[in-house]
Amino acid sequence: MDAQLHPRHSTSFRFVLFSSSSSSSSFFDLVLAEPHMKGDIYDQKSLLSAIKQVDVVISTVGIAQLEDQDRIVAAIKAAGNIKRFLPSEFGTDVDRVHAVEPAKAGYAIKAKIRRLVEAEGIPYTYVASNSFGSYYLPTLSQPEATAPPRDKVVILGDGNAKAVFNNEDGIGTYTIKAVDDPRTLNKILYIKPPANTYSMNELVSWWERKIGKTLERVYVLEEQVLKNIQACPIILQRRWLRATCFLALYHSIFVKGDQTNFEIEPSFGVEASELYPDVKYMTVDQCLDQFV
Repeated sequence: MDAQLHPRHSTSFRFVLFSSSSSSSSFFDLVLAEPHMKGDIYDQKSLLSAIKQVDVVISTVGIAQLEDQDRIVAAIKAAGNIKRFLPSEFGTDVDRVHAVEPAKAGYAIKAKIRRLVEAEGIPYTYVASNSFGSYYLPTLSQPEATAPPRDKVVILGDGNAKAVFNNEDGIGTYTIKAVDDPRTLNKILYIKPPANTYSMNELVSWWERKIGKTLERVYVLEEQVLKNIQACPIILQRRWLRATCFLALYHSIFVKGDQTNFEIEPSFGVEASELYPDVKYMTVDQCLDQFV
């Protein structure tokens, strides 16, 4: 587990980022543009030493280390100097999901860390970056596919639930802008630009226009999706169950619409593209052009 220290930033803030080998390297390329130091989340001495040298802590640890963020929280509390903590989330808002197992367990761990941060009185920003475009868009979220569909596309549910697909560059840019912004203090930062919000039906129609061909659409009703989730092989990984398939996540995003089925209220959240209209983010349209 690396603790990467960034002594310089466009503001007066310095930050340390905790990552793991399972984290998105393309996302880190944007954030990790400065010299860094090494630390260890499992070594309290080096952990505390790193945190004492910075103002902001960003955690992007992977699934296996989510629960272990309590070590980071404890070190932040002991150091007493941190102005902002961003725990590892970078997905759907964990307090507003309607997920089924095994995805439900992963969301519960992230929610547990939120409650710990709040109980300790640590200033925070939770980043709800929604879906990473580089994972979902190259295949239009088709299971086991390696390229976008050209003949047939499988759509979960009725295809009308809207999801948000963001490029990692934009996620990194919005995240760094938020670390010292008073408007994001103790708030959820939703990265939900209008040009990146589509239902699967809309996404497929957009793709059809680009390739000049109508695809056969195969709809899988929610009841069958849930049966397929139950049939997925599951392995034990560090105190919670992780599915080897991603159907449970797809169910939350594409059937329940958990990224868009609520209004962002000022009491708990802000939207990134509204806060930072100057950011030029990659749109879904631009991303799909790469695969035509």
